Amino acid sequence: MLSKRIISCLDVRDGALAKSVKFVDTKNIGDPVARARKYYQDGLDELVFYDITASSDKRNIMLDVVSRVAEQVFIPFSVGGGLRSVDDCAKVLLAGAEKVNVNSAAVVNPGLIAEASRAFGAQAVVLSMDVLRVAPTDAIPSGYEIVINGGRKPMGLDAIEWAKRGEGLGAGELVVNSIDADGTKDGYEINLMRQIAEAVRIPIIASGGGGMPEHLYEVLTAGRADAALIASMLHYDEYTVGEIKMYLAGRGLPIRMVNAEG
Repeated sequence: MLSKRIISCLDVRDGALAKSVKFVDTKNIGDPVARARKYYQDGLDELVFYDITASSDKRNIMLDVVSRVAEQVFIPFSVGGGLRSVDDCAKVLLAGAEKVNVNSAAVVNPGLIAEASRAFGAQAVVLSMDVLRVAPTDAIPSGYEIVINGGRKPMGLDAIEWAKRGEGLGAGELVVNSIDADGTKDGYEINLMRQIAEAVRIPIIASGGGGMPEHLYEVLTAGRADAALIASMLHYDEYTVGEIKMYLAGRGLPIRMVNAEG
């Protein structure tokens, strides 16, 4: 069985590490480069970097911050925010990222997924999905809607159908972020993750709601996710990577326990 991965998300605004709750009340909380280095040294499996206002501000991603983070870590590192073309994606990969995360621009132009997959390979293309729980309708039968531009613009698009379409277009992995659970530390949106896991064959990273190791265990088992993304748990020094991994391994999950510098 493949190891379950523990991934941390670095949401970056104006070059600073930021954290929000349900995509609002965003606060700057530190230096993303220093945090990336610490998490790498602590044995984190992967990092995800999001420039959270690049899409809504209609500007390019901050490549200097991407480069500085890439210099500090030697684990898989994916980057998203403001990537609107294959050329944008290429710049991020040249800056040191191993994968690109496409989100808002891919919803507006689904062909971007296929173009990036052809150019760089499916393993380098991650489709990130920001999902809001809504009342089921004919257009959104699952009750989960895709929202873009940092949670600002609902798209009338069913999340399960979008996940399947993204896989078909060539995405190699999905990040599924529940806006309802984001930053609450009350647990992941298990029903959403399970529905998407049943709909696609590519790996799924569950995002939004992680507050304690038990939440990760639940989403990696009952939610059938391949990886769990965490932010607040680490950013506010509530847990270490090692503590989380020891808990999950103790409950029988396959976890990579080798330290980054070991």
